[in-house]
Amino acid sequence: MEITKTKFPEIKRDYLETLQINIGYKCNQACSHCHVNSSPSRTEMMSDDIIKLIPKVIKTNNIKLLDITGGAPELHPKFKQLVKEVRSLNVEVMDRCNLTILTEPGYENLAGFLASNKVQITASLPCYLEGNVDKQRGKGVFEKSILALKKLNSFGYGIKDKGLILNLVYNPSGPQLPPSQKELEDTYRLELKERFGIFFSNLFVLANMPINRYENYLKIIGKLTEYNKLLKDNHNSENINSVMCRNTLSVDWKGYLYDCDFNQQLGMRRNGDIKHLDDLLIPFVSLRDNPISTGDHCFGCTAGAGSSCGGELA
Repeated sequence: MEITKTKFPEIKRDYLETLQINIGYKCNQACSHCHVNSSPSRTEMMSDDIIKLIPKVIKTNNIKLLDITGGAPELHPKFKQLVKEVRSLNVEVMDRCNLTILTEPGYENLAGFLASNKVQITASLPCYLEGNVDKQRGKGVFEKSILALKKLNSFGYGIKDKGLILNLVYNPSGPQLPPSQKELEDTYRLELKERFGIFFSNLFVLANMPINRYENYLKIIGKLTEYNKLLKDNHNSENINSVMCRNTLSVDWKGYLYDCDFNQQLGMRRNGDIKHLDDLLIPFVSLRDNPISTGDHCFGCTAGAGSSCGGELA
């Protein structure tokens, strides 16, 4: 199958609002769709020196949100310390949680910690059916995820007027675009409430990125070329102004900067002089109007209704 020969449009950065840090690749799971190739065997972990830079960078640049991802970011020994320091600056913190970490030995008090510090939680739950989740994320993951969601609800997460945000994330199990976010959210609410008595704040639908483990999976089933063509053929130019790379900066475990998490996994460091967290401590530095490094994978963010770490763009 011939891929449509379309080059992704040139885009530039806006004001920096969100710092997304990958604190380490170690995870208690090894999901088939993971573009980071995280697993229990990964050892990469952000150093204490880099961790100490983060609150300084946030304060210097008036960043509004720290988005902590991994791996399972909670496995980092300085995770709680970082959360407390950033929250003391009155800055929002988001934890990209795989849910099952809340059920692991030694992490029984994690949900209470997150609640007491009013940390936003964005958690992966690719379906409300056990078979679909376990197929994508591993046997027993669904059961643990439900237990974790009930625990989070007990602390007020996802409950109206409690002020604790619990967002769920859906991504397709196969090489297709995600369905309507609003319609699927309504279904999730009904199914999770009726089956398990579970509540949540919002559902985000994300397209799978043909990177690393998911790219290898597509190669094995002979669908990589077809999927890349699907993304290009469904490019929606109206989504360009809303892509997350315009106001989000991605940081790897070594402190190097990328225009997005996907570029980070592809080793596409950002252009210009600002290449490391250290560089963001320079007074009056600005990334606005800097060109963003793009590639064919970027069509995954603009295809159809669009896709970002916050769900649909359209």
